Amino acid sequence: MSLRAYRDVLTRPVLTWSGVAVGARMPVAMAPLAVVFLVRERPGGYTLGALLAAVYVLGEIVGAPLLGMRLKAERARPALAGGLAVGAAGFGALGVFPGAHPVLLAAFAFIAGAGPAAAPGGLRALLTSLVPERVVTQALSYETTLTFAIWAISPAAVAGLALSLDPRLPLLLGAVLMAAGCAGMWRLPVGWEKEAAEPGGESMVRTVARAWPVFVTGAASLSLLGLAELILPALLEQRGIGVGWAGPLLAGFAVGSGVGAFLYGLRGSWPGSLPVQSLVLMCSVSGCVVLVAVLPSGVLIGIMLGIAGVLQAGSMMTRQLTLRAVLPSSALAAAYSVMYAAVGAGYAAAGTLSGALLKVTSPSLAILAGVGLTVVLTVVGAVGERATRGGRGKEIPLPAPSRKPDGTSGAAAPGPLPGSRPSASSSNAGRAE
Repeated sequence: MSLRAYRDVLTRPVLTWSGVAVGARMPVAMAPLAVVFLVRERPGGYTLGALLAAVYVLGEIVGAPLLGMRLKAERARPALAGGLAVGAAGFGALGVFPGAHPVLLAAFAFIAGAGPAAAPGGLRALLTSLVPERVVTQALSYETTLTFAIWAISPAAVAGLALSLDPRLPLLLGAVLMAAGCAGMWRLPVGWEKEAAEPGGESMVRTVARAWPVFVTGAASLSLLGLAELILPALLEQRGIGVGWAGPLLAGFAVGSGVGAFLYGLRGSWPGSLPVQSLVLMCSVSGCVVLVAVLPSGVLIGIMLGIAGVLQAGSMMTRQLTLRAVLPSSALAAAYSVMYAAVGAGYAAAGTLSGALLKVTSPSLAILAGVGLTVVLTVVGAVGERATRGGRGKEIPLPAPSRKPDGTSGAAAPGPLPGSRPSASSSNAGRAE
């Protein structure tokens, strides 16, 4: 597959989708650091900031599966726009009332996290419905690259606004971006093509539960990288390297992830089945993190983090494509939302585990312990995938959507997009998945 496939992805509807995705996802990437800067000048500010960040992530973990399961394929737009509006209100309340009681701030943070939590999954389902089936992999690669670019830019934007101007500005900017994303939703199709219900009337929960090994692997991946990220400053100090290098090193990881996502989509197919690719890539990422834990040089640590980012992006891509292979299209938005919750839970667990491990062991040994746990979870996911695949005999085939002469899906939409031909009816380390 050449660059032509990416050119086929970058249509006017997809560019409109991109603007909505930036508005929906950049506030998410900004939020944890933004709430820390918001309250750091208060007594016990850093502790309160960490608590607000944890409550925000908890809101995402609760909201993503709860709201994602309720998304209706044929009318997803109103639900996604409503969620973004609620998120904008939550961000705005945090920015307008920074001196409010901590309980009230926690409520605002929970609302800001939970309200738009179904948006990543719903937007990914919308994106794949906007492109021909033959370039879905490239569309997902494009989405992953865009997401990592957002995650690379957001910390610097938060720090610059909060330290140079006003600590309220990052949250107010998040509210404006999310409100803009809400408005932009009305430039997208109302939903995506609904697949006929399966014989037997299986519930959405049971349908999505088939893919539990993929969710386990996703949680394992983010718990590993979250652990490495959170322990990195202590590791650098242990090595006698300036703690200030943590930021550039993590930015290198994000850049590597963006490059990896692009390269994965540049080639039409890769050797091995998707589960085998996932297992190999996860083990390779684990190997890179092991080297991060033991290498003495900051330059070498940076190189390993960059390579880990490239491999991690490929691993994320295999999980997204596996969900498309094992689930019907009607369940994909819900499955993407559950995946979002799973990786958020993995990241949150990494935060708890890192604090506990650093109390009893060195940073390098703490990272190695996290690698061991990740390998165990990866094996559990691989064994579970093999068992569930054997139980259903074969993978569920992708539906064959009807195509119009221009190559877009034949799903119904309320009308053509302004300035374009009729299009199809209407993607996430951090918690980038």
